[in-house]
Amino acid sequence: MPETHEPHADIAEMLELLAREAPVEEFEDIVRKARKAGVLDEELARLIRAKDISLNIRNLFARRQQREAGLSALVDTARDLTLPYNLDTLLKVITRRTRLLLGLDMSWVTFHDFDEGCSYVRAADGHTSAITVGFGVPMSGGVGRQARQRAAPFWSADYLRDDSFKHSDVIDNVVRAEGLHAIMAVPLRHGDEDLGNLYAAGRRVRHFDHDEISLMSSLADLAAVAIEKTRLLDRVRDEVADLELDTSRAMHSSAAAQRLRDTHSRLIELVLEGGGLHTLASEAATLLSGTLLIRDQAGRDLESTGAFPDMDENEIRALSLDAQAERRPVRSGDGIWVAPAVAGKEALGTLLLAPHARTNDEAVEDSDTAHRIQLLALVSQATAVLLMMQRSAAVAEGHVRDELFNNLLKGAPQPAAKFAERARRLGVDLDGSHVVVVARPEGGSLGRAVMWASSYAHRLCGLKSVDEGCIILMLPGTDPGAAARAVSEELSAALNHPVTVGTAGPVTDLSLISRTYQEARCCLDALTALGGSGGTASPHELGFLGLLLSDTPNTGDFIHHTIGPVLDYDAKQRTELTRTLEAYFASAGSPTRAAESLHVHPNTVSRRLERISELLGPDWLAPEEALQVQLALQMHRTRNALLKAPRDTPRWPSR
Repeated sequence: MPETHEPHADIAEMLELLAREAPVEEFEDIVRKARKAGVLDEELARLIRAKDISLNIRNLFARRQQREAGLSALVDTARDLTLPYNLDTLLKVITRRTRLLLGLDMSWVTFHDFDEGCSYVRAADGHTSAITVGFGVPMSGGVGRQARQRAAPFWSADYLRDDSFKHSDVIDNVVRAEGLHAIMAVPLRHGDEDLGNLYAAGRRVRHFDHDEISLMSSLADLAAVAIEKTRLLDRVRDEVADLELDTSRAMHSSAAAQRLRDTHSRLIELVLEGGGLHTLASEAATLLSGTLLIRDQAGRDLESTGAFPDMDENEIRALSLDAQAERRPVRSGDGIWVAPAVAGKEALGTLLLAPHARTNDEAVEDSDTAHRIQLLALVSQATAVLLMMQRSAAVAEGHVRDELFNNLLKGAPQPAAKFAERARRLGVDLDGSHVVVVARPEGGSLGRAVMWASSYAHRLCGLKSVDEGCIILMLPGTDPGAAARAVSEELSAALNHPVTVGTAGPVTDLSLISRTYQEARCCLDALTALGGSGGTASPHELGFLGLLLSDTPNTGDFIHHTIGPVLDYDAKQRTELTRTLEAYFASAGSPTRAAESLHVHPNTVSRRLERISELLGPDWLAPEEALQVQLALQMHRTRNALLKAPRDTPRWPSR
């Protein structure tokens, strides 16, 4: 007998399952049992319809519970967002709440930068490797662009395979690297202001329902309000802090100003009472809590209150020029303070301060720095007064030195002995050899360059002048090229800009200083015309061009400098390297044709050319060097022809 089956009992059982929220499988089991029992098709269809209605009711209850849970979580989130966070902490709370609210893998917040056309990640939550704080999300593509344009949430169930919107390679690469599929972007707006976007993403394909989209939209609205509130609170906190700081400063300003006035009066009084540099330095070192070193304008030590730490003299020299140009104390990387002692436009000296100790408290350090700068300025002023009193004669002497050099440059008709006597009275020795250097700064402050030139000329016992934006120096020495390179290196480092330098000399006759200056100026102009700004040049270094620029061209020196080693080798070894050079150039650089004209084997010419390379260097065949060699050979032939000419035949002088 077949088993009897009661359809009404099955429907009642479904209602019981619905009441206790049983899983879907148990509803399906009732249908399977009825089908197995062989119930009529009409009854089975009624049972299946009852099952479907039960499952729909079950799903409706589940969605309602999910909606209630989401709303409850949203209320908790709203309550959480009302706490007094700073902006960064608030954004972390928002991203975490977003990720947990939808049960996704990642979430992040971006703020728009419309000037750069990019949104930058300000906070992120979840396991991420590419989407980190500071990452730039282009505004030209992606779901964020759609959300911003529509001013509404926009999502994609499978981002990389979704062609319904414009993509961005940058975003696609990050999505691919993170293994993301479902992504939703919701605009963060407060009033008419578009702040940014709130993103949520998962690593599997997912279709967002209306409840989830509505939930995200509500969360974004709450987040935008909380962000704006936090910004306002931050501004209020900053304003309150500024007001408190201003109040504190106002309370201490009067007392601090009075203390500075008393200190200044005491220092000036000490100087006017006849206190020397040692007394002033000792008093200042106590006030400044450090070791003080005072130097003159030439960089020589005048007074020290103790053992001074080792320091980079090049850096100190550059900082001294900065301090003098800006007329304020500056600090080196090692913590040494450099302050100028100036009177008007004249630099009288430099103060170097090595503080005894430094604190790790930045606020205290900043306060000490401001106070030390003020005290250093007062000490520098008192030092300048003392140095001006002690060296008033030297100030006038400096103008006399410049006047002396200007007279030399102008070629003033004055006996050399009288010039020499004036120089000796100023402590300048003009008896030896001197070179003239003309330096043109290609940037930086000319005033700073002039101060450097005064110190440099004084240090090397030379003279300086300024004309048309160029520094003119007359320095003791016999090598103009070396002098030019030294000036270029030191002045370029001091100005932090290239310097173009022309030079000439040496000369021992004071009457030739003006002519030598013109040669140096021509070298400077030649460098500029040849595109060599920032380089150095002398007539000797310019080669044949130097002969054209020189008022007294020395062809013998040019020949000796260019092919002298070859001529000397021929004279000592009785070889024919010079003839081989002439034949080689005459045959357009063909060793074979040169061998034919010399009636020797081509291998002989090759060996001779190798010997010439050893004597002149491997670059003698470079276009510029080859031209110099050919000119020197031509001059050598011409000189020999003139020297062998009859005595009554006019000849060119050797110079």
